Amino acid sequence: MITSSELFSYTIDKKYSKPVAYFSMEFAIDQPLKIYSGGLGFLAGSHMRSAYELKQNMVGIGILWKYGYYDQERNLDGTLKVAYVEKDYSFLTDTGITFPVTIHNHEVHVKAWLLKPEVFKTAPIFLLSTDLPENDHLAQTICHRLYDNHESARIAQSILLGKGGAKLLDVLGRETELYHMNEGHALPLCFYLLNKFNNDIEEVRKRVVFTTHTPEIAGNEEHSISYLEVMSFFQHVPRETVLKLASPDTQNLSYTLAALRMARKANGVSALHGEVSRKMWAGYDNICEITSITNAQNQKFWMDPILANRLQQNNNPELVARKQEMKRELFRVVADQTGKLLDEKVLTIVWARRFAAYKRANLLMYDFERFKKLISNPQFPVQVIWAGKPYPEDHGAIAIYNDIHWKTKELPNCTILTGYEMNLSRLLKRGSDLWLNTPRMYREASGTSGMTAAMNGSINLSIPDGWIPEFAKPGENSFIITHSEAESQEERDRIENDNLLNLLEQVIVPLYYTQPQEWIKVMKQSMREVVPFFDSNRMAQEYYEKLYQAPYIPWPAKVSDKEIASV
Repeated sequence: MITSSELFSYTIDKKYSKPVAYFSMEFAIDQPLKIYSGGLGFLAGSHMRSAYELKQNMVGIGILWKYGYYDQERNLDGTLKVAYVEKDYSFLTDTGITFPVTIHNHEVHVKAWLLKPEVFKTAPIFLLSTDLPENDHLAQTICHRLYDNHESARIAQSILLGKGGAKLLDVLGRETELYHMNEGHALPLCFYLLNKFNNDIEEVRKRVVFTTHTPEIAGNEEHSISYLEVMSFFQHVPRETVLKLASPDTQNLSYTLAALRMARKANGVSALHGEVSRKMWAGYDNICEITSITNAQNQKFWMDPILANRLQQNNNPELVARKQEMKRELFRVVADQTGKLLDEKVLTIVWARRFAAYKRANLLMYDFERFKKLISNPQFPVQVIWAGKPYPEDHGAIAIYNDIHWKTKELPNCTILTGYEMNLSRLLKRGSDLWLNTPRMYREASGTSGMTAAMNGSINLSIPDGWIPEFAKPGENSFIITHSEAESQEERDRIENDNLLNLLEQVIVPLYYTQPQEWIKVMKQSMREVVPFFDSNRMAQEYYEKLYQAPYIPWPAKVSDKEIASV
């Protein structure tokens, strides 16, 4: 059996010696390890890479998803097909550790696998699995599909992550001073600790920090307290304690609210999201302080080193030449998937991220006739590529994906791709000129894809939400779509589509073709200003300074009137 002393292949930096365990439902580490769905996983993956680079005393805790999120394929007519294919990973280490966890009043056997630091240059990451012959079929399926659509399965996955991860650390004998929940999925961890420390919430709050990613109350996961009890969610914690952690007017438990009441400190994932979160939860008592630590991505992993070198040399011709090389690399994938041949000299717009309705993948096409005029201008042609994975049970998002497929099917310079995973994500960021980001305002907590796009010479064209206000200098390092405060969503979509197309027609497209040196200037400024602040090394350092090493404030935390008024 592997021991705690065998975890690290690097010497811990004294600045980061406090032992931390980072719990996340998904990690996007590298293309071969398919245990992620989108931004949350990309963030966690970059965090683990930076923990390695900074030599932090951190271990990751996740789940070994047998079928991953899903494999994105095509039906015979080219529309989206969801496929589940079993994954095998020869590079994971069998720790020899198995232990029981109670789920739904049944003993479920859990096995721990280890991703060693030297494999992908990350902090060590434990991945838990219930896919064992000792378990019955239902228990085996807990770790089959990331974000399983069935309520009981989703709850069981949280128990596996939170309770299973905490128990693993105890079995391992790993000293852990701080438990970091990346989103509320790992909430059963807190109840495990409550049980361990004799129902003393102070002892839990000393040890737990929490990152929230959801900017609206309705989007935060919650379930009936009675049903959670049936699922063995609370680890024998008395109901009266649980009720104190829930909202007083409901019999449901909000994962986020409970986490805010059981953590020593929490953070939003951008300055704007921190403000939104403080306002959103200001009406609830006994919650911890909510600060902000802006998300970031790992520069060493994501930024093309050749492009970076040419930026450093300030060699514009070579910079442009490398950008065209990267566009050709992307276009070979486009040709392979769709049979369409794109031109590296043509302005190329990419929209690529998790498909969700609020992200509005189809906003650019809202006025379809005007869109077709934009892309068919013989003097100033435009190419557009979409990519992204909808949730496999989100039929509305799948319908948007398929609608884009049908509308672009006959357009030689527009297409939508499948297989949106880390390799394709990297190609899209390197091969695009404009990175389009069109979420509904105040719905994007941070977003990170635009950071890695900027690292690779793709200029952000974005609604001013999430991380963008901390970065954007309109016309200097990015282009900003003016958002609307109209009452109806339909009217906001219409106005913002008009603003987007006006910006493209009147500013961006002419700039690209008639003032190429000015375009290069904007691209270079974007590349220079996205790092180091939006490199995850800054983020990983801030977590230690702002959350892990911050002094503990006894429960309940008090939020000053000044802080509330400032929101």
